[in-house]
Amino acid sequence: MTRVYFDNAATTPLDPEVMKQMLQVMESQYGNPSSIHAHGREARALVEKARKAIAGLLHTSPAEIFFTSGGTEADNTAIRCGIIDHGLKHAITSRIEHHAVVHTLEAMEKAGHIKLSFVEVDDKGNIDYAQLEQLLQQNERSFVSLMHANNEIGTLTDIVRVGDLCEQYDAMFHCDTVQTVGHYAHDLSKLKVHFMVCAAHKLHGPKGVGFLHINHRVKINPMIYGGSQERNMRGGTENIYGIVGLAKALEMAYADMEQHQQHIQGLKSYMMEQLQQIPGIHFNGETAPDKSLYTVLNVSFPEMEMGDMLLFSLDIAGISASGGSACSSGTNIGSHVLSGIGANPDRPAVRFSFSKYNTREEVDFTIAKIKEIVMVNA
Repeated sequence: MTRVYFDNAATTPLDPEVMKQMLQVMESQYGNPSSIHAHGREARALVEKARKAIAGLLHTSPAEIFFTSGGTEADNTAIRCGIIDHGLKHAITSRIEHHAVVHTLEAMEKAGHIKLSFVEVDDKGNIDYAQLEQLLQQNERSFVSLMHANNEIGTLTDIVRVGDLCEQYDAMFHCDTVQTVGHYAHDLSKLKVHFMVCAAHKLHGPKGVGFLHINHRVKINPMIYGGSQERNMRGGTENIYGIVGLAKALEMAYADMEQHQQHIQGLKSYMMEQLQQIPGIHFNGETAPDKSLYTVLNVSFPEMEMGDMLLFSLDIAGISASGGSACSSGTNIGSHVLSGIGANPDRPAVRFSFSKYNTREEVDFTIAKIKEIVMVNA
């Protein structure tokens, strides 16, 4: 049976070259990086080599890269420690951020740490920059958390503009870049951001590892205590194999970035053209290449019988896709992102997300199956 994987925004397949490098480390390097003997020093060297490689690609100092278990931990650390350690009483975000951001900020508001403001978004998921500036003007020093690319609808935020506004009003800027690290080039020597994050499994690296970039001008205390690892910023023995895999995946992503952008954008544009042949199809979020994450396409289908079973029908047909964030699957709550942009809840929506491994033939297969499903349920 043909199986098509179009859920790369949830996680990507591990690149064979990444796996090969990780296996080499697993087979030969088992020392604890905190140990002072030869085995420990060899392990430490691998961690620091990976840190240096990542920092070089992002145009920052290795001292600003801190390894974590992934994007969620990195987001939580930036938000909780950034706000509490700097005594900030006001935070700004949007209602369509990842739950790692929204739920953390809402919990901090409930605990009485902050007043939380939401900047409005339009029906494509674009934030209101004028309102953002008003919120920055009207409140004491703020903590701003806005993602680079929305993980469900793909709409891009102008983080250079947000960074400039935050600098103008002395705000602290945290950017969830989980969907864009390795897919776009980030120059942290120029971008005015205090915190940004990465999860390796979004760019053909392993699950369970990522990093938090902390600008050298920012000092925070650890969120996880228990040891002096990560220059006293995160207790716990380092995930050596994962860290090596993350660095390798990012190096490969940067080496082939333009080629992959062209290939994946081509698949997305082609799928849009084919889907538009189906009456009533609508795309959620921005879709123009300069305004949209090229790996994500969110499709709103016409109202149909058994519309709530569309994802299961696709799965039975051999197509893996998503109704939204993988972090929300398994619940009966609709997408907070689609609700936040005012999408029609009666129209079933599917997120197709692409990687370098997808092909035009897979798009053709998927379109054929979608047409069958829509005809049956019309």
